[in-house]
Amino acid sequence: MDLRFGDSKPTDEERDAVDALLGAPESAWEGADDRSDADLRWARGGRAARKRRDLLLPGLHALNDRVGWISEGGLGYLCRRLTVPPAEAYGVATFYSLFSLKPRARTVVRVCTDLACAVRGAREPAEFGSAEGVEVEGSPCLGLCERAPAVWVVRAGGPGGASPDPAPSRNRGSAPDPAPQTPEGLTCSSTSSSPSWGSPLLLKSSGEFEDEPRSGDSGVQGRQPAGAPGLILLRRAGVVDPGSLDDYRAHGGYVALRRAFALGPAEVIREVTDAGLLGRGGAAFPTGRKWQATASQPDHPHYLVCNADESEPGTFKDRVLMEGDPYALVESMTIAAYAVGASHGYLYLRGEYPQALRTMEHAITQARARGLLGDDILGQGFAFDIEIRRGAGAYICGEETALFNSIEGYRGEPRAKPPFPVEKGLFGKPTAANNVETLVNVLPILTMGAQAYAAIGTPKSTGPKLFCVSGAVARPGVYELPFGATLGDLLGLAGPADNLRAILLGGAAGGFVRPDELDIPLTFEGTRDAGTTLGSGVVLAIDDSVPLPRLLLRVAEFFRDESCGQCVPCRVGTVRQEEALHRIADRTGAAAADDIALLRDVGQAMRDASICGLGQTAWNAVESAIDRLGAYE
Repeated sequence: MDLRFGDSKPTDEERDAVDALLGAPESAWEGADDRSDADLRWARGGRAARKRRDLLLPGLHALNDRVGWISEGGLGYLCRRLTVPPAEAYGVATFYSLFSLKPRARTVVRVCTDLACAVRGAREPAEFGSAEGVEVEGSPCLGLCERAPAVWVVRAGGPGGASPDPAPSRNRGSAPDPAPQTPEGLTCSSTSSSPSWGSPLLLKSSGEFEDEPRSGDSGVQGRQPAGAPGLILLRRAGVVDPGSLDDYRAHGGYVALRRAFALGPAEVIREVTDAGLLGRGGAAFPTGRKWQATASQPDHPHYLVCNADESEPGTFKDRVLMEGDPYALVESMTIAAYAVGASHGYLYLRGEYPQALRTMEHAITQARARGLLGDDILGQGFAFDIEIRRGAGAYICGEETALFNSIEGYRGEPRAKPPFPVEKGLFGKPTAANNVETLVNVLPILTMGAQAYAAIGTPKSTGPKLFCVSGAVARPGVYELPFGATLGDLLGLAGPADNLRAILLGGAAGGFVRPDELDIPLTFEGTRDAGTTLGSGVVLAIDDSVPLPRLLLRVAEFFRDESCGQCVPCRVGTVRQEEALHRIADRTGAAAADDIALLRDVGQAMRDASICGLGQTAWNAVESAIDRLGAYE
């Protein structure tokens, strides 16, 4: 390993941030100020050095959170502590959009420019005013789509503490209602009549910001009010105190885990298999089959990974579950780990979800203190614990193997398959990876039984499903419906606009349908038969005030920005797709024909030859808009 360190030194603040995470350096070789005689006989290498590589991402967060950016000296000090080549660490740091390797203001206002916010009239970052000590920049979807248009304010600083992944000291998501304005003229949100879930933030002249009172709207919708008996996944959201373990247990918490212990790992997997639970992240892979394949691997240890990096534009259901019912995720992860034989789990949580981070950290700490995580859970001799890892702004890390690379301290680039994660996943060991909604579905399977669960929905798409409804509707939010309800049923609950132009299903990687196609059943097989996709459950309503070519251009920009660049079809194809859409933005008919033909060729090449789902689906929305909506006729 070639460790070439420069001459730049860390500041005291940067040194403190790294040491708060890793502890004080053991020798001058790790960055201690004074070299002693003992250092001449001190060495660390091989496995002892490599096993610390996975702390690179938390270390980058520690620097970025404390100072607001990552300097050469700070990066070099972190690399010394972890025995990571600086060139490799630089490649990792530059991979993520939330990190900056150039000096910037300590307060950053990230303005969402993605689909749901664009439909609700979001402003471009350049339209915002200026304020001393504040930077405004555009951002892909912030996962606050039910509050659109949204902003996210991050202020660097604070002690960081000894947490393995400390959160910024001031870090809030916001939405409009109404538009506050600072003395310097910096508008932090747009004037919009959309409902407010969170609290608008007012930047003061000092660069601090403060919260206005919450509106009380939980952002959760369903067939009945949140918490009503008719709901399954959302029955506790908005009802229980998310910070209270006792409240969770009083509302049925940990009944499922006790039944899992009574059944044993093999029978838990059988129940999940018989229930017909399919993955809710978009791929719809049978969960029981994945768990069985992981559990049967002779190689150990096994790992469990919860993918909470929902970065698909328009998706926010996992955030609502984590913020409103965090102990349900802790319990369901414990059950999944018990079934697959894992003693350690990772919750990979989207970096743009500060409130979910705080809620989940508290829930894990409380569960650990009460014997519901740790060496002997509920006296059953089963050991399991959960570690949170924050993402840092990379859509591609929603792909499971890219997520593994991110946790391990490498660039979040997808791996070739096979081998599959159930054979060689995180740290090269058998790994079961599921998203939040998939895992939380395990609780009702065990409490009501596989047959009763399978009776909900359709034979091929069983159970309840969460849908993220945003855009041109009166009541945006997360809706719980049984599989088999139609698109019209769902939009009827949300209150669609009268001048509906199109509906985007599945987010940027999904497809458009027309307003006269509301009879499409919301099932995996129903949307597939209709020539579209259910994806992760995004339903974005678009009215005729939105220029469709501009929306398609934003989709293309998104995929070009988020491509990891590893494979040529995606790296080049996403650029060519965006270029063609720029050329035909104001053209129709014969004038656009050549570029539309080019788009089809490029799209097919990406679909056939890209390594992962990003490139394979980058053309979907554009293709459906051309063929289904006649976008350029």
